[in-house]
Amino acid sequence: MLYTIKKIAEISGVSTRTLRYYDEISLLKPAQTNESGYRFYGEKEINRLQQILFYRELNIKLEDIKLILDQPNFSVERALTEHYQKLLMKKVRIENLIASIEKTMKYYRGEIKLADTEKFTAFKEKQILENEQQYGEEIREKYGEDEVKAANRKFLQLTEVDLEDMKSTEELLFHKLKIYLTQVDVNNELAQEIFNLHKQWLSYTLPNYSSDIHKGIGEMYVGDDRFKSYYDRNDIGSAEALNNIIQHYAN
Repeated sequence: MLYTIKKIAEISGVSTRTLRYYDEISLLKPAQTNESGYRFYGEKEINRLQQILFYRELNIKLEDIKLILDQPNFSVERALTEHYQKLLMKKVRIENLIASIEKTMKYYRGEIKLADTEKFTAFKEKQILENEQQYGEEIREKYGEDEVKAANRKFLQLTEVDLEDMKSTEELLFHKLKIYLTQVDVNNELAQEIFNLHKQWLSYTLPNYSSDIHKGIGEMYVGDDRFKSYYDRNDIGSAEALNNIIQHYAN
């Protein structure tokens, strides 16, 4: 069965203008276009539109959605599973934020006491979920479930001051790395300072420090493109320089 563009707009809630734009950028081509230029869509196109809307809900750019859907090995079942897992995480984040707001309302009404650490729980849980989504599998494979859980528990106990200190430490680390890249020498005082800053930054979440763990983290910075791009986002070569420093000083 074929549907007109107007009918597809009614079914999906997507405007005809948007559907025409999707056609222009080859994100969603109609099944047929008659001599008068009217577009018609079939079941295949409806299914693709559904996938587009799922990805849009996850704030993925249209050009990236097109790349994903056009992959030869694209699997609707696998995509739906990924959508489901991500939406569940989003649901948990929202529920945690609602719970935090409810507690805060009770706190300001004088109904309960709220520890400083609890005031930021929802935001910290959001950060943990985002980290899990991006790096969870790799970190668990390298360090194990218990180590990851312990790190998350420690992070949840951080106060507002701790979080600010952690952020400031990382900012200073990036600043020192920028300077270091202009005078690379793993044996100089700046390299030692960078190592100490990174060790201090790890201490906010790392339950038990060891040189082996520190070296392993450094190796991930150059072995995983996601970590590498994080450290190289301001200055290319930062990830490699930081790893070299870690490998040299972590003994």
